[in-house]
Amino acid sequence: MKLYRIKDNGQRKKEEFHDIPELVKIISDKTLGELEKEGVFVFPEMVRQSEDISQDQMVLQSVNDTYRSGNIMGFLEYGEERLVIASRFSTGDNDFLLWYLLERVLDMPNIVNLDINSSRTNKIISLLIFLFPYYLSIATRKGIFKTYVRNEYNDGNVRGRIDIDRHIRKNIPFVGNIAYSQREYAYDNYLMQLIRHTVEYIKRKSFGKKLLVKVKDEVQQVIAVTPGYEPRNLSKVLTENKKNTVHHAYYHEYRALQRLCILILQNEKVQVGIGNRKIYGILFDGAWLWEEYINLLVRDYFHHPMNKRKTGTQYLFDKSKGEIYPDFIGIRSSELIIADAKYKPVDNVRNADYFQMLAYMFRFDSKRGYYFYPEVNDIEDRKMWLNRGNTYEKNVEKRDDICLIKHGLKIPSEVNDYEEFVEKIRISEKKFVEPFKCLI
Repeated sequence: MKLYRIKDNGQRKKEEFHDIPELVKIISDKTLGELEKEGVFVFPEMVRQSEDISQDQMVLQSVNDTYRSGNIMGFLEYGEERLVIASRFSTGDNDFLLWYLLERVLDMPNIVNLDINSSRTNKIISLLIFLFPYYLSIATRKGIFKTYVRNEYNDGNVRGRIDIDRHIRKNIPFVGNIAYSQREYAYDNYLMQLIRHTVEYIKRKSFGKKLLVKVKDEVQQVIAVTPGYEPRNLSKVLTENKKNTVHHAYYHEYRALQRLCILILQNEKVQVGIGNRKIYGILFDGAWLWEEYINLLVRDYFHHPMNKRKTGTQYLFDKSKGEIYPDFIGIRSSELIIADAKYKPVDNVRNADYFQMLAYMFRFDSKRGYYFYPEVNDIEDRKMWLNRGNTYEKNVEKRDDICLIKHGLKIPSEVNDYEEFVEKIRISEKKFVEPFKCLI
């Protein structure tokens, strides 16, 4: 296996990718949307509404004689060539930060690093499987998916279209039954059958039953509504789901689950020698993971509006004008604090970020705003006091009441293994939330 590692949001000479020429040829200057069509799984599904990453963003974008990587982490593989995209805040060959974010945000078990050589598809299937409980839980919040299906009957209570050929085959000599079919609204449909096949496949894994305990109620629902499940029908179910992608806006969470199930089951078919996939892999939105991780740390102190799910909407103006979604709004009404999660180095938090934060602070009468960012060095909070006056009158001076604070969470760097990384970042987390304990 030829392996090449890069960091997200970086830039490297094209010649440095000489070990993985075929993979680079396939993925360079292709958007995430195009890669999704070729089998790459992009997490989260809300990437389409994300401000930090979009379907138009590229994994590798040509810039003169270099390739620039985007705001995503993960890996891609083609044949014997593999590209690993690690977090720029991780050091060495192990991307402990990514694994930790996945473990915390998605309640995903820690697994061995994906960038080590292993049998083809094993690691990608493991990652996709670990995502299944999350997607199943999100989808079933909308209720069990139901749609029209055509069922075949052979009895004396004709309620649909008579099937002449089938009637002749089954009912000669005639004994009173009529072969017919009827279009009915049902839960036992192509998509629920696909989910059922995925559940049964995961159960056969050594860790499967333990993993599915997290969504045991949802799994029981899936089993209850799929009495027609037959293991031998897997190929038929896969084919039907590829032809019938979920399009209804109300069930968009099921569309993501459907795609995940297809990738899990189809990769398994590749593994046992059936079919062939050109490129596969999984990519994660680093900014989304960072924001959700920070929310886990500060949710006792801040509200968390979410623009991707359209929850907690705020407005700049009356009559619901100027829709905004500050990342975090302090829970206590007095001394209101606004905070923004930034998956970027401290020096990259600049003017556009300042303008956005000051607009939020002005809207909520806040005198303190925070930026929550990953910090790789041991530095104190950087406080920036708002100026008053202007240079024309030569009366510029800093105020003592309105302040923006860059508040970093220290990412461990000098560690020997993942266990040590976890131990040290837990210490960083305690230090990170300390200033906000006075808010409750």
